[in-house]
Amino acid sequence: MKFLDEAKVYIRSGDGGNGCVAFRREKFIEFGGPSGGNGGRGGDVVIEAVDGLNTLIDYRYQQHFKAERGVNGMGKDRHGANGKPIVLKVPVGTQVFDEDKETLLHDFTTLREKFVLAQGGNGGFGNAHFKSSTNRAPRNANPGQPGEERWIWLRLKLIADAGLVGLPNAGKSTFLAAVSAARPKIADYPFTTLHPQLGVVNADGREFVLADIPGLIEGAHEGAGLGDRFLGHVERCRVLLHLVDATSEHAGKAYKTVRAELEAYGGSLTEKTEIVALNKIDAVDADTLKKQKDRLKRAAKKTPLLLSGATGTGVKQALRALADIIGDKQVTSKAKRAAEAEPWTA
Repeated sequence: MKFLDEAKVYIRSGDGGNGCVAFRREKFIEFGGPSGGNGGRGGDVVIEAVDGLNTLIDYRYQQHFKAERGVNGMGKDRHGANGKPIVLKVPVGTQVFDEDKETLLHDFTTLREKFVLAQGGNGGFGNAHFKSSTNRAPRNANPGQPGEERWIWLRLKLIADAGLVGLPNAGKSTFLAAVSAARPKIADYPFTTLHPQLGVVNADGREFVLADIPGLIEGAHEGAGLGDRFLGHVERCRVLLHLVDATSEHAGKAYKTVRAELEAYGGSLTEKTEIVALNKIDAVDADTLKKQKDRLKRAAKKTPLLLSGATGTGVKQALRALADIIGDKQVTSKAKRAAEAEPWTA
């Protein structure tokens, strides 16, 4: 099963049942009167955030969802049954947008949260409803009201405490594999990471969820490389760990490239607390390391951490810095299962 974080879905709530025109016809009852029942109400379309889901892959194979129609009213004052609602189940962290992909309808941030997206139509009144002292035998009934229909977009944003950002091959996947049980694909070519990865990290007894997204390159906000479509997964993070490759041509320029893409994306990513770290320090000599550290310090206007995900140098210090900012919030069982689940890998 592959990771899917966006899906377009058509929904329609149920129509209301029609009211019934009927009269009581029984032996020895001369004036039975109207006995047409009301139609049942159409089913609603409900979206619920449930446990055990880590992706929107279910909505890749089914895009149309229709609730049940209300049953028509019947004679002998029998009302029609209400239509059953249809429930769309999504992971925690899912956002629901209108068809324009800009109007946010709802944001699911807690487990078991429900939202009625389309209400079913009301059932029509039968002729028994219109009976009065001046209208003893009404011969009219109302039709059921139609349900609502619309196209919506579902967009999943991971629930993580900290996020890794950087250029491709900055060592993000190696760092995640070193500090958690996650096993992302690691190779010496750009864009090895094609899908977001999650891992549960333990720093001095404090646990938090760390998210790794595919690397950014210059022009990502315009679709270059894999684009910036995965940046939404770090919007909910409280802190970003920006990894810069010490073996790159210019650490300062590499840092500014990623920062420019974060700013172009928006989503208040540039306002989040950022920890800057120079990675792969084991792969350069002392003179190069000092030069790259100074370049990165000037670009970031702060002293970067020095670490190596491959050897473990400086990794604990980086984790402690992240944990200090995140605080003592407990990792939920839902977040743990999401971080340890296989579907995050393609």
